[in-house]
Amino acid sequence: QLVESGGGLVQSGGSLGLSCSISGSTNSRITMAWFRQAPGKERAFVAAIPKSAWSGGAEYYAEAVKGRFTISRDAAKNTVELQMNSLKPEDTAVYYCAAREGFSRVTTPGRYDYWGQGTQVTVSS
Repeated sequence: QLVESGGGLVQSGGSLGLSCSISGSTNSRITMAWFRQAPGKERAFVAAIPKSAWSGGAEYYAEAVKGRFTISRDAAKNTVELQMNSLKPEDTAVYYCAAREGFSRVTTPGRYDYWGQGTQVTVSS
């Protein structure tokens, strides 16, 4: 089960942090990701990271957020975080946490098996 938290309203140029709580699975061979979906648009990849530090894999990002967003994991809390800086109005969307088994780099929503309910992020101009 994935549960997101931390969405809200922020002004352009501001920052916001999202958190995804993971429960119900002991499988460590998992990649965690964030996607977003704006009104009238398809769900789009934002960032991903292997759940376990021992995987040797690194996080990866969509070009639109590279340098502004940072994905990280907190093993003690069993969460995955998304820190969003320098937010723009075009970042407005519902943000979803997702998970899939394995460590291959995947940015296609259909290849992720587990999803949270989503949290709204609104950036005002």
